[in-house]
Amino acid sequence: MTTDDDDPIAATRRWLQRAVIGLNLCPFAKAVHVKDRIRYVVSAATTPDALLEELASELAWLAGIDAEVVDTTLLIHPQVLADFDDYNDFLDQADAAVDALGLEGEIQVASFHPDYRFAGSADDDPGNCTNRSPYPMLHLLREASVERAVAAFPDPDAIVERNIETMERLGVEEYWRLLEP
Repeated sequence: MTTDDDDPIAATRRWLQRAVIGLNLCPFAKAVHVKDRIRYVVSAATTPDALLEELASELAWLAGIDAEVVDTTLLIHPQVLADFDDYNDFLDQADAAVDALGLEGEIQVASFHPDYRFAGSADDDPGNCTNRSPYPMLHLLREASVERAVAAFPDPDAIVERNIETMERLGVEEYWRLLEP
């Protein structure tokens, strides 16, 4: 995991390069990374309400900019929703913000958290690492980009299975070691 003095953007870039791209957890991430179309935003929010305001602002910003300039945003929020259960509960509010801005079908929010836990899984299940990031974050994705990427991939359903197998081979401790500075 990250250290207290680690820069959230540096840690997130390292996670993206070493885990998401390096382990091929998301075969679509490399292209937007190489083209420098990922926006990294560190939230100053210390309350869920403040984060919700920042999320709405970031959703509107992303919707208003050309995908050829910025295709996706990682909204990193190190000071709020450190507890996974609180974070998980917040995701309904994030989806409601997408709807309230009229962006349903245009932008979706994906979830990543240091303590991510899929429903029904144990805390130490290596499969959870597929969605574990150095800091809590909300990933804002353009649905058109997701649809194009999935259409170009031969078997998108196999990604989840392959990722779980990768994490089981790697193990939780080695996953976090991979992300060290």
